[in-house]
Amino acid sequence: MKQAFLSRSMKFIIAYKSYTDEEIEKLRYGLEGLYLTITKLVVICTLAIFLDMVKDLFLLLILFNVIRFSGFGFHANKSSECLIFSTILFIGLPSFMKYFAFGNFVFAIVGGIGVIILAIYAPADTVKRPLPNVRKRKFRKIVTTCTAIIYMLLALFIHNTCINYLFIVAIILEAVMVNPFTYKIFGQPYRNYLAYQ
Repeated sequence: MKQAFLSRSMKFIIAYKSYTDEEIEKLRYGLEGLYLTITKLVVICTLAIFLDMVKDLFLLLILFNVIRFSGFGFHANKSSECLIFSTILFIGLPSFMKYFAFGNFVFAIVGGIGVIILAIYAPADTVKRPLPNVRKRKFRKIVTTCTAIIYMLLALFIHNTCINYLFIVAIILEAVMVNPFTYKIFGQPYRNYLAYQ
């Protein structure tokens, strides 16, 4: 299914303009990412509908993508790994946090640990997207850490249990994504920017 989508899309794109091999490779990579994102979202959204957590999921996706934009982080090599990992993190973790209705004390501890992890390890690059620029890495670290601190403060001071736990979940998700242990579990290299220095 994925190969058929990529093949048809690339034929359509190439028919109207000539591209270099490098440009074709980038287009193919982008289309593959788009395909995987859409199929993954369909599965996760279907589960969210059955579990009556569609609003939670969409708010979490927004919060997570805001912090991920600067923090970067892990990407699975296989689409099946990505789907399983994403389902556990985006459906399982929020369900767990919501079900047990943790209070501010637990939020402060868990959020604080997440902030520390992000301050140490963010941003985390990948082989396909290394971050060799030192200034950009420092800037992204500051932005990611500040975003996490803001999320934690909002979680502690917003008195809406349907929303405040999602701020903490977003911090946890990004802390997992930038953690070298996650890279090690999936057999991926960490600190890929070192190859460019």
